[in-house]
Amino acid sequence: MEEKKNSYRALNTYTKLMRASESVTSRVGRKMSEARLTISQFGVLEALLHKGAMCQRDVAAKILKSTGNITLVIDNLEKQELVRRERSLEDRRYYTVVLTDKGRALIEVVFAEVEAAIVSEMSVLTEQEQETLGELCKKLGIREGQG
Repeated sequence: MEEKKNSYRALNTYTKLMRASESVTSRVGRKMSEARLTISQFGVLEALLHKGAMCQRDVAAKILKSTGNITLVIDNLEKQELVRRERSLEDRRYYTVVLTDKGRALIEVVFAEVEAAIVSEMSVLTEQEQETLGELCKKLGIREGQG
């Protein structure tokens, strides 16, 4: 009986977590959509804005995407002239992804809007609740080797 309670509690909690995540992501994502950016494109631009130029593999790791997926995302950003690839002079197989001036101007505006939307979303929680939620999410997220 206790095992059944634990199973119900875990499933119920997971469902609430996923619904909350999807709901908040949907509302915050509107700011990205208004700028004609996908969540992945926003992630790439934001990473380059805050971390500087990076190789494609590092960008993929930073935004938790596969290197295959990130190639398409960067291709599309390059078509919009928001980023460019620069070939390494030392190793011609190596490319660095760099924000263009157009990309920097866009992400600075969109990031500020997304940041404001996130702050607004989180304002339903007290400061302590936000801290607790952050710690709980971190605890769930670092379960390496599990599953």
